[in-house]
Amino acid sequence: MRDFEEDGADEGELSVSAPKTWATGAPAVVHALKYALGQTSPRRTALTLLSINQAKGFDCPGCAWPEPAPGERHRNEYCENGAKHISDEATSRRVTAEFFRQYSVAELSRKTDHWLNQQGRLTEPMVLREGATHYEPVGWDEALDLLARELRALDHPDEALFYTSGRLANEPAFLLQLFARAFGTNNLPDCSNMCHESSGSALNETLGIGKGSVSLDDLHNADLVFVVGQNPGTNHPRMLSALEETKRRGGSVVAVNPLPEAGLLRFKHPQKARGVIGRGTDIADQFLQIRPGGDLALFQALNLLLLEAEDKEPGTVLDRAFIDEHTTGYDAFAERIRATSWDAVLDATGLTRDEIEQVHARVLNSRSVIVCWAMGLTQHKHGVPTIREVVNFLLLRGNIGRPGAGVCPVRGHSNVQGDRTMGIWERMPQAFLDRLGQEFGFTAPTAHGLDSVDSIRAMRDGRAKLFLGVAGNFVRATPDSEATERAMRNCRLTAHISTKLNRSHAVCGRTALILPTLGRSDRDVQAGGEQFMTVEDSMSEVHATRGRLDPASPHLLSEVSLISRLARRVLGGEPDIPWEDFEADYDLVRDRIAQVVDGFHDFNERVRRPGGFRLPNPVNSRVFRTPSGKAVFTVNDFTMLQAPKGHLVLQTLRSHDQWNTIPYAMDDRYRGIKGGRRVVLVNPSDLADLGLAEGSLVDLVSIWTDGSERRAEGFRVVGYSTPPGSAAAYYPETNVLVPLDSVADISNTPTSKSVIVRLERAPERAPA
Repeated sequence: MRDFEEDGADEGELSVSAPKTWATGAPAVVHALKYALGQTSPRRTALTLLSINQAKGFDCPGCAWPEPAPGERHRNEYCENGAKHISDEATSRRVTAEFFRQYSVAELSRKTDHWLNQQGRLTEPMVLREGATHYEPVGWDEALDLLARELRALDHPDEALFYTSGRLANEPAFLLQLFARAFGTNNLPDCSNMCHESSGSALNETLGIGKGSVSLDDLHNADLVFVVGQNPGTNHPRMLSALEETKRRGGSVVAVNPLPEAGLLRFKHPQKARGVIGRGTDIADQFLQIRPGGDLALFQALNLLLLEAEDKEPGTVLDRAFIDEHTTGYDAFAERIRATSWDAVLDATGLTRDEIEQVHARVLNSRSVIVCWAMGLTQHKHGVPTIREVVNFLLLRGNIGRPGAGVCPVRGHSNVQGDRTMGIWERMPQAFLDRLGQEFGFTAPTAHGLDSVDSIRAMRDGRAKLFLGVAGNFVRATPDSEATERAMRNCRLTAHISTKLNRSHAVCGRTALILPTLGRSDRDVQAGGEQFMTVEDSMSEVHATRGRLDPASPHLLSEVSLISRLARRVLGGEPDIPWEDFEADYDLVRDRIAQVVDGFHDFNERVRRPGGFRLPNPVNSRVFRTPSGKAVFTVNDFTMLQAPKGHLVLQTLRSHDQWNTIPYAMDDRYRGIKGGRRVVLVNPSDLADLGLAEGSLVDLVSIWTDGSERRAEGFRVVGYSTPPGSAAAYYPETNVLVPLDSVADISNTPTSKSVIVRLERAPERAPA
């Protein structure tokens, strides 16, 4: 069996070069094809790449960026990372029973994330029995009977956790939450708890709906687009095509981020001549290199400048008609903003007043404005107030609910927004719970369940005893890695429904199950014939996804099958839910979704149209489902995180060759890093102050208010253009540094973009 730690793909000889000043172009095509052909055959590669994101194909299991209308899509409607992601799933490599006989759980726990992923697709159910050292094969009936028996043996349904990632499609997501609630719990943590929960909290409070309001057409036709706290070139590269179209139609882009990112500097579209042989397109008209967490202060400053401009020329700057008719809370907001201190703003942002006033001038010259953001805003203690202040900014000039304007939280995983729509949330509204209970003849539990952070605490404290993960890699996606792993090992049983091996499979309860499932690209044939599923993208478009490949193993079950078979065993027909019928024909699942979920009437008919349909967003009709019936101006205060002398504020981030917790290679091409991931990017002036030389080996040590410390060992220092006083390093390697109790106010999201660390010199260690 090939060992991928011996092929030079894992940590090796680190080399550092100058960061790139442009993204994509022909090199992206070459890298994508090289990776794909390293995973599978040319024929299988062609079939996957020609099917991905097509109207009759399958949705990319990577990011949630929307596709153009069917007639406007390119034949190659995918990006470099999307091609790698689907090739990773379509790999010809297989993990069999022989593999698990060769490697103990202890040995697997010492392997890297990259190595585990590169072993290939899981092929049959496996069990780790209490006291055993190795997983062993188990039949499906025995595996599901074991899981059902453990669920029924719990003292209370709230001792079970049902976790999902955004890879789960709408139909199995709906069935999972139905099963959990029929079982008696709202414990439905998901990956959004760790990413965009701050967005949902802020938008629900201010606009009455927890999702974005814009479409691709809006983005194309906006006068001004803010791209804040995100790196499209790596995390959702097809967004660069949309921004290129914004520029082509005369719009402007302002990028706000602690690091200069290649894709926001210049984009070379690989499917157009100017992107292959030409210079490409300059994306950002202005780049603000902001200090981590300074975005709230920036938008307060912009709001202050707008109020002052209105004072000078009344009736020409603010949209008073919109404010008076459609909003509440303006007076208290304006009073707070007028008290804004420029000294505090400049200290928090690290920007000059001239830079901010240049942005203000762009705003005044723009009739329609969109603000896009990602985890650079959400993963701070004041993440929710920051996004509320963004909403304030848009409300002032009526940039909500009209073409070319609005809010655009950019989701980072394929169907994470759809999962939430389907009910994967520990705090679903009572109206949803009532409709669910009425449709299926039971009373849904009303007590709020546990989110991801609270689930870790519950496992740690013995209040949760069984963990079922449906897709994802929980122990590597969560904060405080050592605390999370201790909590998982405290469970009576852990079970994971997965396509590929990851570290969560090696961090086990007393008993553990691996339940392999079909991938997004696999054909799904049930008793009722070949099936399809549906997903919802970041802009509320719902469309079908149909696998085209033969499954990786004849022993795989679909997620719908797994959930339906488990539910039958656990619930025993009470309430009377037709699980067997759902497994045979997914149309029947969609018929019931149409009865429960707003906007899904005639679901089966509408989703069969090419491109599907868009869910209605009341905000775009200027209907705000808040208690007042109006959009809400808010008052937002915060205390800027200050690092003690000799410390830095660390943000965790992805490398370019990475999707969520899984790196595809040890390189970060756009940042000039090759051959390693254990690097920390630090401003050269800070290196001088700390007495460290480029290339020094250091341990990263985070500090927390209770006096505790967390350590990540063996990082090479790289001088880089970060704001003074800050640093950056890759996750999941640095998740260990994020304290479990360091969370955003209101949303409980881990503060992975603002961790106080010190850099301690480390001894040169011999290779393991």
